[in-house]
Formats: sequence, structure tokens, C-alpha cells
Amino acid sequence: MNIVVCVKQVPDTESPRKLKSDDNTLDRAAADGVINELCEYAIEEALLIKEAHGGEVTVLTMGPDKATESIRKALAMGADKAVHLVDDALVGSDALQTSYALQQLVGRAGADLVIMGSESTDARTGVLAAMLSERLGWPQLTLANKVEIAGTAVTIQRQTDTGFDKVEASLPAVISVVEKINEPRYPSFKGIMAAKKKPVESLSVADAGIDAGQVGVANAYSAVVDHADAPARAKGQVVGDEGDGGVKIADFLASKKFV
Repeated sequence: MNIVVCVKQVPDTESPRKLKSDDNTLDRAAADGVINELCEYAIEEALLIKEAHGGEVTVLTMGPDKATESIRKALAMGADKAVHLVDDALVGSDALQTSYALQQLVGRAGADLVIMGSESTDARTGVLAAMLSERLGWPQLTLANKVEIAGTAVTIQRQTDTGFDKVEASLPAVISVVEKINEPRYPSFKGIMAAKKKPVESLSVADAGIDAGQVGVANAYSAVVDHADAPARAKGQVVGDEGDGGVKIADFLASKKFV
């Protein structure tokens, strides 16, 4: 089974993040890059499926040169190889354009199963799995907290607010996972050393057969029109309780339209 995992490098949530003034896109060079947390769960699930059913795990990444750091971590965890789509023409691509670009990569990889995190910490759109499955014409099994495969059938438990739904489909399929699905493994020293020898294919937009007119900030279907820094946090208000503290708090909450 050829399992493809879509991995994204995102700005570290502990680093200050900002938008660029020229095009209002995220300034990725201004923050440390890390592998998206939910992508680690997707990698782990792919490795567990490989260990149970055989095959190989291919990591797909669309991002700048420094995204190779996240690729190497995925390979150190146990993925077999990687494909890195890197091209200045991709800068500022929105979710719809990203799903188009990933469709081309998945087609090249000959995947039986695509796994990805349910969202990324930078954009949090949560729509990429659905968009990719629609483009591929494959079933989508989203928000999975458990995955079972038997032959060409795949079954998941889809997490809901009240429990879970059981969803079944036939391979090939696209799965998105939540953080409750597993516990990602840490790369071992042996895995880190082995990752240095694993193949990483770097592709440009032209290499991947992607129409440059369908990607990039200039062609995006959605855009940030303007932005401003959040105001500095003001000093908090101290409420003295002289028997009327409850009334003062209620009045304050009402003034803020919380009650």
C-alpha cells in the first residue's frame, strides 16, 4: 500500500507571527518553522498502517526551502521518502489553490491512501482534506480518531461533539485525523541518521505539471485586504467589593455585552 501524508511547515506558535506589508501574506521568514502538530499525528497513523499492512509512506510538502527541516523530521520518524514542491510561484496560495497543487503530486505518487491533519495552526481552515478528495474524486473520511483497514475497505471513527460516527469507504481515499488518534513517536538517533540517506525529490511548479496561473497570491480566490497589529493589552480594572461586588461585575459584563 502506498500511503501519502501531506505535511505542512508552519510558524512556531511560540514565535511572534506577522503579515507582510506588501501582499498581506504570512511572513514565514519572521518566525521559526516547525512541522504542523496535527501532521505528526497523520505521519504516525501512516506508519502504524504500514507496519500492520506493509507498503511505504511518502511525505508530500508544499513550502519554502526551509520546509526541508520538517521533511527530515518526518523521514526520521520512519517515512520512506518525500516530495517537496518548492517554487516562488506558490507563495500566497490559498486553500483552493493548495488542493489543486497537491492533487498533481498525489497523482504522481500513485497513492492508495492520503492522510493529513484536520487543520494547520497557521490558517486553521480545516477544508483541505475535503477539497483534495473532491479534486481526486475519492471518498473523504474526516476528523478520524481511529482508522481500520481490511483489504480495500477503510473504516474510521469520526469525532463529533457527542461521541463518534462510524464511516466506511473503499480505497483510494483521503483521511484527516485529530489529535486523539495516536501518540506520535519521537525520532530515534538511528532514525535521524537514516533520514539523511532517504530520497527527497524537489519539484518546481513546471516539474509537477502545475499551471502557474492557478497558484500564487496574485491568482488566489481569497485574500487579506488589510491588517493591523492588535492593540497592546490595557491594564485590568480592579473591582472593590463593599457588598456590591456582584452588581459591579454584572454591570461590567453587561457593558461588554457578555450578558
